[in-house]
Amino acid sequence: MLLLICGLLPVVLGGLLPFLRIKSRNARMVYAMLSSCAVSGFLLCLIFTETGEKALELIRFSDVFRFSLRLDGAGKVYLAVAAVLWPLSVLYAVEYMRHEEREGNFFAWFLITYGAAILLGCADNLFTLYIGYEFLTLCTVPLVWHKRDEESNRAALKYMLYLIGGAALGFVAMAGLSGFGLGAFHALSAAVNPDTAWFRALCLAGFLGFGVKAAVLPLCHWLPTASVAPTPVTALLHAVAVVNAGVFAVLRFLYDVISPASLRGTWVQTVMLSLCAATVLFAAVMAVREQHVKRRLAWSTVSNLSYMLLGLCMLSEQGMAAGLSHLVFHSLTKIILFFCAGAVLVQTGRTQVREMQGLGRKMPVVFLSFLLAGVSLLGVPPLPGFVSKYALVTAAIAQGSVPALGGAVAILLAAVLTVIYVFTIVYPAFFMKLQSAPGETEPRDPGVCMKIVFAVLAILQIGAGIFAGPVMRYLESLAGGVIR
Repeated sequence: MLLLICGLLPVVLGGLLPFLRIKSRNARMVYAMLSSCAVSGFLLCLIFTETGEKALELIRFSDVFRFSLRLDGAGKVYLAVAAVLWPLSVLYAVEYMRHEEREGNFFAWFLITYGAAILLGCADNLFTLYIGYEFLTLCTVPLVWHKRDEESNRAALKYMLYLIGGAALGFVAMAGLSGFGLGAFHALSAAVNPDTAWFRALCLAGFLGFGVKAAVLPLCHWLPTASVAPTPVTALLHAVAVVNAGVFAVLRFLYDVISPASLRGTWVQTVMLSLCAATVLFAAVMAVREQHVKRRLAWSTVSNLSYMLLGLCMLSEQGMAAGLSHLVFHSLTKIILFFCAGAVLVQTGRTQVREMQGLGRKMPVVFLSFLLAGVSLLGVPPLPGFVSKYALVTAAIAQGSVPALGGAVAILLAAVLTVIYVFTIVYPAFFMKLQSAPGETEPRDPGVCMKIVFAVLAILQIGAGIFAGPVMRYLESLAGGVIR
């Protein structure tokens, strides 16, 4: 019951916000901040105390189609990231949204989306996972559409078309696999013949359907387009909940519904690994070409999401642990990068790479944070990006198949491209002269709310590198419990 209360609490708190008609902006911000902190505190308590031994069944349509909740190891990893980063996103938004309209609606949907993410993370079977996956999509559409101009209209429409199309594939997989008696987690029936073409086709449909949120080729173009949304939303999309939900759903589908043994060594695994490797390289190339800072970071996210999927699609303990580690460490890294881009936009109105010249000396907090996260994204030790990338390459080599080794090569080549698309922002910011338009206000670091967020995230980033060993051991033990 506590899981249900935790999932519904932010939905209720967010839904109440427009009806409370709070006129004071300060009071509205306090409400949003306290609500997110309360939910995160409640959620973290559950993560550290919930044993996950018994599921809470709420609705039963059949043995396969049941709405039930349970919090296990994989769900704890996904929700721990959300619980830590969501209040920081709200605090960042307190300062950022001062420059935007419809703040009340924004924070209402921001809180409701938190509830959707919690319900998704607590799913106990494929049906509940699908419901949470779709609920998360519907909650984030108003956030992408927040500005309600022509560009936002196109972005929201594209977002819906891609994700609803992906959901259709996910529904086909869910309905088809129910004919095999599949749907509950960790319950692959001995009567299922995984060698049939129909079974394998359904597995690929499920991977692509749930993989839409993880932006795997050819279903990745919605993500850069969605960067038109306010920066707290793009951070939510690219680092905290939505794209991580895609990776999490793929993990659940491959490891808890299908079981890795039924796909290991098949043409389906070859296709999945090949798509992931291709996405890693394609998106990294697009990031180098892109001159809009937020869209460049969005393409970087597309590339790094396929790092995670590549690990999961190896269908091994080592691959699963490596993929999950990159989910955790990339979230900490990418949210900093997006927050830095948003701070520059709010303080200067600049969005293009060529406009970053000289800003590093005028906005040292922002660009030192960007540098720290960028170096982690490159995979430089001892920061956490190195740990997860090393684990992914090692897992690919251990797996030994041609597609897996191709994925390792793709990761190494993408690392070179990452140097280019990160340092073509960092170098001009610190080592080139500021170009100011006549009458332009001198750039400066943002206010105290954003500075607090940057300081906390920098500490978390460094701490993640220092304590990466224990994190990796926990994830390896988790993977060992899933793959028997």
